[in-house]
Amino acid sequence: MNNADIQKLVQQFPLVQQLIDLQETQWFNPNTTSLAHALPHVGLTKEDVSDAHARLARFAPFLAQAFPETAARNGIIESDVVPIPAMQRRLGLQHGGELWLKKDSHLPVSGSIKARGGIYEVLTHAEKLAFSANLLSPHDDYSKVLSAEFTHFFSQYSIAVGSTGNLGLSIGIIGARLGFNVTVHMSADARAWKKAKLRSHGVKVVEYADDYGVAVEQGRRAAENDARCFFIDDENSRTLFLGYAVAGQRLKDQFTRLGKVVDNAHPLFVYLPCGVGGGPGGVAFGLKLAFGDHVHCIFAEPTHSPCMLLGVHTGLHDRIAVQDVGIDNQTAADGLAVGRASGFVGRAMERLLDGFYTVDDCTLYTLLGWLAQEENILLEPSALAGMAGPQRICADHHYHRLQGFTTTQLAQATHLVWATGGGMVPANEMAQYLAKAQ
Repeated sequence: MNNADIQKLVQQFPLVQQLIDLQETQWFNPNTTSLAHALPHVGLTKEDVSDAHARLARFAPFLAQAFPETAARNGIIESDVVPIPAMQRRLGLQHGGELWLKKDSHLPVSGSIKARGGIYEVLTHAEKLAFSANLLSPHDDYSKVLSAEFTHFFSQYSIAVGSTGNLGLSIGIIGARLGFNVTVHMSADARAWKKAKLRSHGVKVVEYADDYGVAVEQGRRAAENDARCFFIDDENSRTLFLGYAVAGQRLKDQFTRLGKVVDNAHPLFVYLPCGVGGGPGGVAFGLKLAFGDHVHCIFAEPTHSPCMLLGVHTGLHDRIAVQDVGIDNQTAADGLAVGRASGFVGRAMERLLDGFYTVDDCTLYTLLGWLAQEENILLEPSALAGMAGPQRICADHHYHRLQGFTTTQLAQATHLVWATGGGMVPANEMAQYLAKAQ
């Protein structure tokens, strides 16, 4: 875009100027509608998510043996949900309901939210190949997938993905464990320890000096030249999306066990860090299916990478990148360093998302330090993006009026911050984060 085009865009959408100026900002969606009205636009159904639940249940015996850290949950990859009252006090949220944390940061196998979608897509691909070769049927005990026969079979196939780090980590670890030849195309933002961990699992890592978009494009191109190579498309994959979506019903089950109520009088606000959009989009879809219109999903992005806010607010979706308006896409939140949002997710979910906000790197580090001090929970910077949300929601009277919230509803609300990564960060790396926070 040239300067004249940018000025025209800003005239039409004044908020874009705040994004260009790298200001922390928020936008609440005037076009949110009920689940019933929005569902046809998503293109996926409750049955699709049920199918994903069933597939993960079939693979549970395999996962329990292949990754002993999943054995306690019988091979189901799931995270705890915990109250964080000390952090709530630190944030000054005394009258805004309760603050909770969903610890996808500590999901087994790969220590981030990507252990949902990434692992699910690889398992779906593996199952399809094994069914086609008559090696597996849905009624089998899937622990047989650990046998040398299956490892040899999968070694004839390849998997490729482009990633800023965490998706590559989940796909690399599970893909290599099954026997696939995995190549992860890593953007410049990816942390060195994530690359080293992948290589230690026998994964081929290809590094780029460019950002996420280039890594994805190169991964796609490499796969096109190999009929036996499966490319996992973080931007457009419905399979990844469904892998994330199972989180909704699982959270509902957790809340039921904890005696936590979500209804009209007790709304649930969920704050989801957003990169390309697949993870938060899939989780938000699952949450909407589980809790209906009583859950309110808000996406959080770095000020330097506000691709989903830019795309949804202007209606341009994946036809605009942050770089087009002069934003550099350089952020400490490596998992969120994405310049162009998923057009599939933006269009599918735009009627189901209450809002979007941006958060500065400085704020991320401050929140990282506070959470470590108050709750002794250690996350990577990108995972703190959601932590800035409850203060914004509690203070924004325009949003309250837009949604028709009463003071009583807000006092009885649950605020759930989705912690997306950090469980596998090496101690020396975490020490650097904490030093920056101070």
